[in-house]
Amino acid sequence: MSIGSGVEQAFERALAPEDVISDPVRCRSYECDGLTGYRVVPQLVLLPRSAEQVAAAVRVCAEHGVPFVARGAGTGLSGGALPVADGVVISLARLKRVLEVDPVDRRAVVEPGVTNLEITAAAAPHGLYYAPDPSSQQVCTIGGNVAENSGGAHCLKYGFTTNHVLSCEVVLPDGSLVTLGSDTGEQAGPDLRGAFLGSEGTLGITTKITVRLLRTPESVRTLLADFPSIAAAGDVVSDIVAAGIVPAAVEMMDTLAIEAAEEAVHAGYTVGVPAALVVELDGPAEECDAQFEQVKEICDRHGCTRLHIAGSPEERAAIWRGRKAAFAAVGRISPDYFVQDGVVPRTRLAEVLDRIAGMGADAGLRVANVFHAGDGNLHPLVLYSAAAGETERAEELSGRIAELCVELGGSLSGEHGIGTDKACSMPKMFGEDDLAVMARLRKAFDPDGLCNPGKVLPTPRLCGERPGRYRPHPLEEAGVIERL
Repeated sequence: MSIGSGVEQAFERALAPEDVISDPVRCRSYECDGLTGYRVVPQLVLLPRSAEQVAAAVRVCAEHGVPFVARGAGTGLSGGALPVADGVVISLARLKRVLEVDPVDRRAVVEPGVTNLEITAAAAPHGLYYAPDPSSQQVCTIGGNVAENSGGAHCLKYGFTTNHVLSCEVVLPDGSLVTLGSDTGEQAGPDLRGAFLGSEGTLGITTKITVRLLRTPESVRTLLADFPSIAAAGDVVSDIVAAGIVPAAVEMMDTLAIEAAEEAVHAGYTVGVPAALVVELDGPAEECDAQFEQVKEICDRHGCTRLHIAGSPEERAAIWRGRKAAFAAVGRISPDYFVQDGVVPRTRLAEVLDRIAGMGADAGLRVANVFHAGDGNLHPLVLYSAAAGETERAEELSGRIAELCVELGGSLSGEHGIGTDKACSMPKMFGEDDLAVMARLRKAFDPDGLCNPGKVLPTPRLCGERPGRYRPHPLEEAGVIERL
């Protein structure tokens, strides 16, 4: 179905003519998110400037049966912001104001286009910060964090987005504007705020978010430790937690990830080492110092080959620069790669990484690993070359890794979401009754199925046809035709 001129004019009245993009070339800029293997060009892209304009645009969609997909910075890695061919993309990039910072009640009110890091920058003069810190925090937006319930390196101690969002102003699929939650995070009746957070844009569009701010820690101690094996590093993680220590962060990287990150940002990592841990503690100075000595002793006990302690804020920033650059840096050692996201019990880290290595060898592909070791949230990066015809093998391996996490007692996603990429794997984790309940909840919010359709929940069409992942026509590969 094509969007007619009458409907396009209705969108122009709801916004402004210059805020409705219909040029196919310009629309193509919105054809995918960070999972670039899935591409669909929308018919229109809408650029509202306020919550009222978002609501007006959604009302036009509801009136004319037009499917819509909300989009933030497009940094998602599960195809959650993949457009619908006969629908519109509603971009929230222009809703980027920090509306309020309340240092007394320790909260901030922001629009969805504000980046994660900008919240902390606004709170910093008051000695406060926003705890969730995805690796892409310089560019990812809080609206996208809400959609995916994003985590980050410090989620081991401080939790995910859902633990720090008190309320959301939401445009429902019928165009009505409601508030879920409250300034205290409490709300009478069902936890609609909790249902909305992490729903991946399938229940509505958030236009204003109230977040909880935390006091900046008195002390922060950070170390980088090398180990002779993944198993040894994994044992360190288990022993730290068993000792009653809850670090702010425990991150692990393997040989390939370290090589890529060090080549990219020269953070001082040891190239060639089998595994490296970044461990960070924060809190009251005396407690932090005492626990830091315990962590050093645990590292030594498990054969640490090099222990580098950050002696200044600059050294700490360098260590984190290496870790947070890892995803993008892998592009230096592979022309293409899939970023997977899954969770396993902490005690099975060595086992799952050994299994992944074997699966990669069987597929003839390399897999780099960089992940939140403290809570078992893996991010295997499947390296491949599309030019060498390895795409389908890599895609299959990536899916098998996600399902392996479920097999070992974990889950399909820790923070990147299900989106388009893993919808067909949902029955591996949930039974028919579970999926039916999810579908009923979704239908209660969106009875017409217009809000980010085709995401999260499997359908026979989706899993049979596998739409979205673009495979070029032979004539295009030969340079005879060009895709618009």
